[in-house]
Amino acid sequence: MNLPVDRANECGTASRILDVMDEVSAKASLREVARIRRLKLRESALRNAAELAAGNFLDRIGGAGSRVVAGYWPIQGELDPRPLLTELRRRGARCALPAVPGRERPLEFREWAPDDSLVRGEFGTSEPPPDAQVIVPEVLIVPLLAFDKYGFRLGYGGGYYDRTIRSLRRDAKYCLAVGFAYAGQEVDAVPHDETDERLDWVVTEVFARTFA
Repeated sequence: MNLPVDRANECGTASRILDVMDEVSAKASLREVARIRRLKLRESALRNAAELAAGNFLDRIGGAGSRVVAGYWPIQGELDPRPLLTELRRRGARCALPAVPGRERPLEFREWAPDDSLVRGEFGTSEPPPDAQVIVPEVLIVPLLAFDKYGFRLGYGGGYYDRTIRSLRRDAKYCLAVGFAYAGQEVDAVPHDETDERLDWVVTEVFARTFA
């Protein structure tokens, strides 16, 4: 039976809404599992996991030279990128940490050195103060809850990194998005839609993998 055009459009819209709801539900369920898994991985990981991951980054991606590299201040069991950032800075890179300039906006990145003072950010993170210089990263080291073999990552649900990666890829001359995680955070498939940005690399304490 052929439906009238208006009715067919309504059915199509309803189907898309259900797909989005299923996607949101699948992500929410995976987040709860992934949060617990990551905390367990932090407890069971080698003490030098962060240094091993830093070594894998340097071996496969390189020392970054004079590039601008943005990392993050680790919270909630995230693999610590600070050993990597410290070494990259020693090798000549400019380093930055993210700050949230407002909801529904891309992150901004403020220049950071290991001895700099930080302030408390909106979501319990630590970030450089508002008067720190804002710089545009060429390499973006990204935290995550889970990742898959296709380069999709599961974040915290706010969409900040997806908006940021999309903005940098559109407006900047160059942006390499590198997920930084424990190897045990890999899952078979991360639920995703057209708003999710794929990573260029994932670096762990065990391997560095490109999705190019």
